[in-house]
Amino acid sequence: MSALTRAELASAARIVVKVGSSSISGEASWRIPMIVQALSAAHRRGTEVILVSSGAIATGIPVLDLESRPTDLATQQATAAVGQNLLVFRYQEALRPFRIVAGQVLLTTGDLENPTSRSNARRAMDRMLALGVLPIVNENDTVATQEIRFGDNDRLAALVAQLLHADALVLLSDVDSLYTKPPTDPDAEPIDVVQADADLAGLEFGAAVVNSVGTGGAATKVSAARMAAGSGIGVLVTSADLVGRALEGAPIGTWFEPSATG
Repeated sequence: MSALTRAELASAARIVVKVGSSSISGEASWRIPMIVQALSAAHRRGTEVILVSSGAIATGIPVLDLESRPTDLATQQATAAVGQNLLVFRYQEALRPFRIVAGQVLLTTGDLENPTSRSNARRAMDRMLALGVLPIVNENDTVATQEIRFGDNDRLAALVAQLLHADALVLLSDVDSLYTKPPTDPDAEPIDVVQADADLAGLEFGAAVVNSVGTGGAATKVSAARMAAGSGIGVLVTSADLVGRALEGAPIGTWFEPSATG
């Protein structure tokens, strides 16, 4: 099978879509129905979709009447436990009109490194997809500290895409594409395509961003995209607001060409 192109996203057999905390939490929670509508449209086209969604801690903060993101690990874990429950409920409510059932999958990178748990996770999600279920994957923040400390689930999404042999990975963020410099820089230029063997030395992409609801930034997305693309998985980085067009194969965002040797 030849490597997938951006234009072929609409006909991909299996896609992993990742969305970050800042795109769906707090006042941005209105995007959940919009994202679900796009995923449901892909589902109707015959594409198997796996959603990797951050946002457990951010969703739990207002429920627990916390003034800001907690800094101690125990409160972060407790907040994640409360927020994860509400987050999946919101997705399920949005999915109800489309008659799609969500299935929660909580993983740690350790789960994907252990052969037994890795096999179990793959088998469970393969079966979910066969049953028409939408797996919603998140870092298991209640027992793990990896996402809390380092990421925004970009690496987890790449690992899930590799695990399930996905055709493509779509990383959604707050910007429409990656840029050669931070988007606020007047000299910044959007990057359309990153070739599989491209040398990215010298490109800034923007510093990692840490905001009030999540962690991450362009650097983590580039790292995750290169990881997945190196495995033969095409990767699109674009804005959550453009998710519908992205899954239809529109010429938007930054496309990481999959390696032919992946």
